[in-house]
Amino acid sequence: MRPIPSRLSYLFLHLFAFCYYAQHVSEQSKVTDLKSRRLIRIYQLYSRTSGKHVQVLPNKKINAMADDGDVHAKLIVETDTFGSRVRIKGAETGFYICMNKRGKLIGKKNGQGRDCIFTEIVLENNYTALRNARYENWYMAFTRRGRPRKGSQTRQHQREVHFMKRLPKGQQPAHSSHHRPFDFIQYPFSQRTKRTRYSSER
Repeated sequence: MRPIPSRLSYLFLHLFAFCYYAQHVSEQSKVTDLKSRRLIRIYQLYSRTSGKHVQVLPNKKINAMADDGDVHAKLIVETDTFGSRVRIKGAETGFYICMNKRGKLIGKKNGQGRDCIFTEIVLENNYTALRNARYENWYMAFTRRGRPRKGSQTRQHQREVHFMKRLPKGQQPAHSSHHRPFDFIQYPFSQRTKRTRYSSER
């Protein structure tokens, strides 16, 4: 007769299954997803230090010197996986924001490389930090003058790596055509509702 598995064995199996699932999710989040439908968003990135917006220029240079509504500050953000990894492209120029091995931000026409992928990290102060996928400890950052800062000199707690997402000037939040705004409808009171309302007013 086979012994009945103990409760400890069941706990061990559940723990093993959980660890395997967590590792699988972690590995999948690092792999570029070419099959799933990608989510595309359009917004501006406001730099906490320069007080201006990130822009991608025709000469492939990146800085944070653009005013609100500037044509070069309009960014197309594509999700790379089911997680928070994104590719950021200038809507006007078509160049992706990438980071080279020296930690310098550059514009590229082809943004398929991991050097052009950033992980969005929402911080406790509600700002967003963008960490490069190839150089995992390097962040997109700009000085007070809006000049790009080398990724090797950045840390998550620094103000230079903090950004705020903003819609382009004059653009309203998109609403699905399948959903209408909420309408308040006056329904006739039932006898029970009338009694409840009358007793609460007394």
